[in-house]
Amino acid sequence: VQLQASGGGSEQAGGSLRLSCTAPRTFSNNGLSWFRQAPGKEREFVAGIGWSGGNPIYADSVKGRFTISRDRARNTVYLQMNSLKPEDTAVYYCAAARKAFGGRDRSDYTSWGQGTQVTVSS
Repeated sequence: VQLQASGGGSEQAGGSLRLSCTAPRTFSNNGLSWFRQAPGKEREFVAGIGWSGGNPIYADSVKGRFTISRDRARNTVYLQMNSLKPEDTAVYYCAAARKAFGGRDRSDYTSWGQGTQVTVSS
């Protein structure tokens, strides 16, 4: 059972990127989230959304710049990233929570996608 993330790439500071992650139907009633991992750093929470597409939460570092959304008909979660900064450079992972909504802790999640690289240049 795999989540498939896509949409990464290279962008200049101030630009935008949109990530997508398609989840198997088995996760239709589970929360979905995005994490990221920069070189030499631990994987960190970015944004999460509940099974119904509501109750989004964000890391303070991306609040006001990133928007998470969910299309239940397509079993897909999106991360719209605006006003990108060089410190947003990382591999971004989508993850499915064990329950209807996942929190900020990695232990809340049971399945992970393969990751997609985002590189932001100054």
